Amino acid sequence: MHTSSPAPRLLFLDWLRIIAFFILVLYHVGMYYVSWDWHVKSALAGPGPEPFMLLSSPWRLGLLFLVGGAAAAMSLRRLGGRAFLRRRSLRLLLPLLFGMLVVVPPQSYVEVVEALGFDGGYLRFMALYLQGYQDFCDGDGCLFLPTWNHLWFLPYLWAYGVVLALLAGGAGARLPRWANAAAAQLHGWKLIVLPAACLALARVSLLREFGETHMFVNDWFNHATYLFLFLLGALFAHTPHCWPRFVALRWHALALALTGWAAIVTWRALWKADAPGIDFEAMFAPMAAVYATTAWSAIAAACGFGARHLERDGPARRYLVEAVFPAYIVHQTLIVTLAHWFKPARLAPGIEGILLTVLTLTLSFAIFEAVRRVGLLRPLFGLPLRRKTTPETKVETKVEMSTNAKADAGA
Repeated sequence: MHTSSPAPRLLFLDWLRIIAFFILVLYHVGMYYVSWDWHVKSALAGPGPEPFMLLSSPWRLGLLFLVGGAAAAMSLRRLGGRAFLRRRSLRLLLPLLFGMLVVVPPQSYVEVVEALGFDGGYLRFMALYLQGYQDFCDGDGCLFLPTWNHLWFLPYLWAYGVVLALLAGGAGARLPRWANAAAAQLHGWKLIVLPAACLALARVSLLREFGETHMFVNDWFNHATYLFLFLLGALFAHTPHCWPRFVALRWHALALALTGWAAIVTWRALWKADAPGIDFEAMFAPMAAVYATTAWSAIAAACGFGARHLERDGPARRYLVEAVFPAYIVHQTLIVTLAHWFKPARLAPGIEGILLTVLTLTLSFAIFEAVRRVGLLRPLFGLPLRRKTTPETKVETKVEMSTNAKADAGA
């Protein structure tokens, strides 16, 4: 798989990942205010914002796995299997371990304080956390400790990279031929229908039995969905002639996504109201197909508009492509702790939500600014160690950074 000529850069994929991070922050702030289960909840939480949350929830993570698969394929092609796995393990598993020990525990602490009235203090909680204490329970179940919470994305991304490396190693020189044969089937309407059909099949056959746990083991519905999208992204990385097909279909895909969103919102309203005359059980499969089509259509639209309008470089992209991974690691802990601290102020939800968003983004990037300057902290947040440069290596380092920043940025 190793090649001396790196794959051409796809700058729009950087921008899609950057935009997805900002959407993720808005989504997690929104989780504080909706009726869906989350770590902490506003006293004024309710169903009102949920239709707006559904604008991104069907497709946001799927897009990240698609982009992650494309980045992984380009990195694997450049580095070769062993170097790829070494670098990927360092960039994903080390931040995961650090996150579970340092970044994530404040979320669980705030959760048991608010939900269970725990008053033992943070140090006492950490002692229980590290012991794997399993008796923080309420009517909805028990808190599993230690936990990775929002960092579940990292072990999934690492495992899928291992799968990709094994597949590429087994295929060898046949891989380009196989990739082109698969890509030949994805054109015109098939580019929408075939991936949507695969996602719908996974949803119909696995969702009700396994649910979405984000615990990796037995999370078969999520694996079927996200591994498929990850490998699909890798396929497109090997067949870059496919990206213009997304551009041609971008408006059609957007129209399908918005129509599907409207159908999902309407369906959820009917289900919550237990509307008479509707066989909800019989409608599960059709609505699963609608949800899957909505998700893939939105991803296809994002790729199409991104390839059309975002294939551009500049200081903002170079800065943000490095910053979003460390910011992702810390953002949810900031949201949870800030929301907890704001509660005594009894702010109006609109003002509070704006403050949570602004402070989360500001503090996330402030932490990145601190981390990037401290050599020992950089690998804990998924950043590469800085090499000591000499006049002879400065040019080489600059070229390598500009060529490989996206593939090395982690998620």
